Amino acid sequence: MSSSKRITVKEINDQLKQVHSLDDERLKNWVQDDRKGVQLAISKTIKRLQTAEKQQQAFRQRFTYEQSFWHKGINYVAGIDEVGRGPLAGPVVSAAVILPSDFDLIAVNDSKQLSKVTRELLAPQIKQEALAYGFGVIDNQIIDEVNIYEATKLAMRAAVNDLNITPQQLIIDAMSIDMAIPELSLIKADAKSISVSAASILAKVYRDQMMSEYDQQYPEYEFAHNDGYGTKAHLKALAEFGVTPIHRRSFKPVMDALNIK
Repeated sequence: MSSSKRITVKEINDQLKQVHSLDDERLKNWVQDDRKGVQLAISKTIKRLQTAEKQQQAFRQRFTYEQSFWHKGINYVAGIDEVGRGPLAGPVVSAAVILPSDFDLIAVNDSKQLSKVTRELLAPQIKQEALAYGFGVIDNQIIDEVNIYEATKLAMRAAVNDLNITPQQLIIDAMSIDMAIPELSLIKADAKSISVSAASILAKVYRDQMMSEYDQQYPEYEFAHNDGYGTKAHLKALAEFGVTPIHRRSFKPVMDALNIK
């Protein structure tokens, strides 16, 4: 106790920021300090460490499927995910990612759980750490020809074929893509598999960038904000300005707009 009294609350606060384990001796010593400021700092530190541990556990849990394959000597496991099934305009985009066993980007999770800023920060880091990554892009014309489900499968196959390493195993988000590679289809795989999580981020960032470029060509539709989804502003623009070359003519709101025009 006496040693803790010799330093100020601010000094303890500063040192607690460097504590990364609940077993840290400084934490154990200062928990007995009866100063209100110290107790508040201890409480915040414990909460921070507990939150970090939960995040670390969840991160490790997302390696479960990959590790089961790695333990069998299957080293190249590709996670595959897509983005863009629901929009009225633009392509469907898929990404495939093969990660190393020491992948350590703890923030990587289902892209839908992350902010745009976080996804854009993570995407280049994923590319840096990945053993391989690839993309598949299927445009609106093919979507109209084959339907969105088949177009999604085409995008996923294209992403696998774009990898510079041939995967030995695929983990896919709720799809079967019928390639000559063993595949594991998981519902909500983007939240269960770290490889699929990484793929979901890359696919989302890639497609968002494409839609931002389309926004420059067709600013009336606000593609940079709605990514081609049928928002109120997008539907209003369809009724007012008609259908662009990137709209999916087989989707009902676009068909309705064509009838209006």
